[in-house]
Amino acid sequence: MGSIPKRQRPLVATSALWRLGIHKVKPPAKLYKFHVDNLREIDRAMQRVARSLRAAISQNDAITMSSYMRLYALLLGAWAECRLRKLMYEPHGFDESDRNTISGESTQLKQWQKSVELAFRRQYNIPKAALSVDTLPHSAHARYVTLSNMLQNDLGSIIELRNKLAHGQWVYPLNSDGNDIAQNQMDALRVENLLFLQFRKGLLESLSTAIHDLIVSKPTFERDFDDHLRVITELQRNLKKRDYATWAAGLRQKYLRGKANRKISASP
Repeated sequence: MGSIPKRQRPLVATSALWRLGIHKVKPPAKLYKFHVDNLREIDRAMQRVARSLRAAISQNDAITMSSYMRLYALLLGAWAECRLRKLMYEPHGFDESDRNTISGESTQLKQWQKSVELAFRRQYNIPKAALSVDTLPHSAHARYVTLSNMLQNDLGSIIELRNKLAHGQWVYPLNSDGNDIAQNQMDALRVENLLFLQFRKGLLESLSTAIHDLIVSKPTFERDFDDHLRVITELQRNLKKRDYATWAAGLRQKYLRGKANRKISASP
């Protein structure tokens, strides 16, 4: 058997080192840059898919609407995962022990929840005791409850839906055993739409900023939390009050008006 060409040897050596656990780990600052670049690219993809989805809604193209809505939901789940990784590597934020603890949680939702918990523990000096009204200052506990409830009630299903969509479960998301419907994700597929998914993205952005403020600077978190809360409350109100059918009808009317005006302009 001939010898391995020289140009292939570094690849073989690198592979062997990885198998042995001997490899060079990128520094946190470099990994942070990777996550920033990844997040930016996902944002670009989401903008383009949203544009195509709005066009499908305006033309009442049901099949394209269904496909692009699922694609947008998949990208939003990927965006949430990447945004959490960026948050974990923010300069002056979580340390290596924190990152290992967060990554050790079994689901993306639990990882988000753990990041909130660790940020409060760090800044309010509560290493072990349960985070409660007895261990946290009253205002801090209220903020902790607000962020935790938002994660569970407004964001949990869409964060968890990404895994189902990534595994091809675009009509019937299945439970972890693969033997029944995953009801929360099934409900999300039935009711989600572009308008609501964009509101949920806004909630994730506000949540990420609040956690970043807390882990980096407690004074900044306490100073700016009410501003975050105003945005969060407005987005939650929109999720409850805005009517998707009315919004979609507006897109269709705008499309029809444009089509009519182009026809008039094209007339001799």
